Amino acid sequence: MGISVCYCLPVLSADKNGQKRPNILYIMSDDHAETAISAYGSSVSRLAPTPSIDRIAREGALLKANYCCNSLSGPSRAAVMTGLHSHANGFMQNGNRFDGSQELLQKILQRNNYQTAIIGKWHLNSRPTGFDYWCILNDQGEYYNPDFITENDTSCVEGYVTDIITDKCIDWLNHRDMNKPFFLMMHHKACHRNWWPAERHYHLYDHTVFPVPENFFDRYKNRVAAQKQKMNIYRDMYEGHDLKMSVSPGSDSLRYDPWPHLFNRMTLEQRLRFNANYRPKNDSFWAQHITNEEELAQWKYQRYMQEYMSTVAAVDESVGEMLLYLEEQGLLDNTIIVYTSDQSFYLGEHGWFDKRFMYEESMKMPFMIRYPKDIQAGTEVSKLTQNIDFAPTFLNMCNIAVPEYMQGVSFLPLLRKEKADYWRNSLYYHYYEYPGFHSVQKHFGVRTLRYKLICFYEIGIWELYDLENDPHEMNNIYGQPGTEWITGELKREIKRLQHLYEVPEKYTRKEK
Repeated sequence: MGISVCYCLPVLSADKNGQKRPNILYIMSDDHAETAISAYGSSVSRLAPTPSIDRIAREGALLKANYCCNSLSGPSRAAVMTGLHSHANGFMQNGNRFDGSQELLQKILQRNNYQTAIIGKWHLNSRPTGFDYWCILNDQGEYYNPDFITENDTSCVEGYVTDIITDKCIDWLNHRDMNKPFFLMMHHKACHRNWWPAERHYHLYDHTVFPVPENFFDRYKNRVAAQKQKMNIYRDMYEGHDLKMSVSPGSDSLRYDPWPHLFNRMTLEQRLRFNANYRPKNDSFWAQHITNEEELAQWKYQRYMQEYMSTVAAVDESVGEMLLYLEEQGLLDNTIIVYTSDQSFYLGEHGWFDKRFMYEESMKMPFMIRYPKDIQAGTEVSKLTQNIDFAPTFLNMCNIAVPEYMQGVSFLPLLRKEKADYWRNSLYYHYYEYPGFHSVQKHFGVRTLRYKLICFYEIGIWELYDLENDPHEMNNIYGQPGTEWITGELKREIKRLQHLYEVPEKYTRKEK
């Protein structure tokens, strides 16, 4: 388990070998579950396919064991730009302020003659640095008529946020310096809660019945921390805000909505169209007179999935527009094109929505990358990769030296299908936000090829999973006879990784 993680291709000089450096289009959505991308082959995605996103994987590489180091929006974004774990880049939980003075991927690219831009969600509580142009959403942003902040002003743009971000990205590409390669971070708000689809998709999945996960009614036996969370679809979702449910038959008023300003962002015409489209759906619910708790829970799940997947649809269309634009401009094959999300998301597994836990459904990050000069179409990577690896990989692909301070490692050899004898066989994870919005306890842990050991360190609880025999993490085997050896090995591996990444002791023990 103590295998080194230092494998990296020798960095070549672009001037020395005379190759034109590639452009980079980095598309990141928010909370897009791996199971909601059809390239990953889930039963959900077969009912709601994502053909444009799939194209990137089909014509490039699909990472099948890619993970985040801290399953939250801000921390994941910080890790991508710095190549560092949360404790090292200073952004450990949402609400922190990102230190933009530190070295960042975009700054390194700028110094190597790249024109850099970020458009869309930022969510780091500071002004972006290292970008020649930035146009970001205010905080989480709104689905309808969002505010965009630039260097000079803040303005409300009428329309649907996914479409607006797409238009802004194409406009920037049309007006960039054509003599320089570009690095564009295209950050979608979707598919973040509260899942408002574009008007054209209001009825897209009204008649689709999504498969209910087998562990939807999980009772969290032997998993104390999971028992205390507040992210159950059938218990913790807001019926108006999240599920668009009305207060009564024939009503245009949503049930309890803790953030009514989100609905109020709409113009009168938009709101009238919303009401006209959702009133019949809500009246249909009221006509069923559902009183059985289990039936009501399953109805909520279906409404959640219909809204979530309808929101995904516009993201897939956006990716298709960007691919078409690059193709028409003759830029497709000299552009590294990435599609990813800041983490994955629960789509009813364990009865949940949201993320945060180190369990597979939220720790995983979908990731696919297209660049024909380095990546053969149809490549699949099954080795362990992490979001701290993105920056080193992009720099490596651009023949730019990877800074020694970065904790991530370039996975370009894996993309090229080259032999990587010394690749890592374990990943470190650390979640810091407690008390927090969904009451998920602080925890750290290690994920190896077969096992996962998690420590909820402030409540003194350990969990151990054999992912080969228990891929859905339903059976905590920590402390069971026969697990002593692997538990000891995994605890030693956690200590090794904490030492390797210089995790301060104050983040690994109970607060006094």
